[in-house]
Amino acid sequence: MSKPIEALAETFKLLSDKTRLTILAMLRERELCVCDIVGLLETTQPNVSQHLRKLKNGGLINETKRRQWVYYSLNLEDKPYLNGVLEQLPSMKEQLNQLKPDCCN
Repeated sequence: MSKPIEALAETFKLLSDKTRLTILAMLRERELCVCDIVGLLETTQPNVSQHLRKLKNGGLINETKRRQWVYYSLNLEDKPYLNGVLEQLPSMKEQLNQLKPDCCN
């Protein structure tokens, strides 16, 4: 099997999880810290961190450290084939607007 096919298969495996798709839908709107994502998903921080690690290892998100907090954003510039997938995800704007400002401060 060719490398590009293997890479695509791994990427689509990452997208086969409901929680990871939800995280990508959130990050499509704006960058977020772990506590934002935990609050929106109503799950534990270790669970969210595990999903974020998989998305980061798969090259789908970036992380930026600011003080003691890590912020996550999409990293899809080299994956234009995923734009169509992300466009199909429901908007998370309403849920994100209900977040408390800067929970990580």
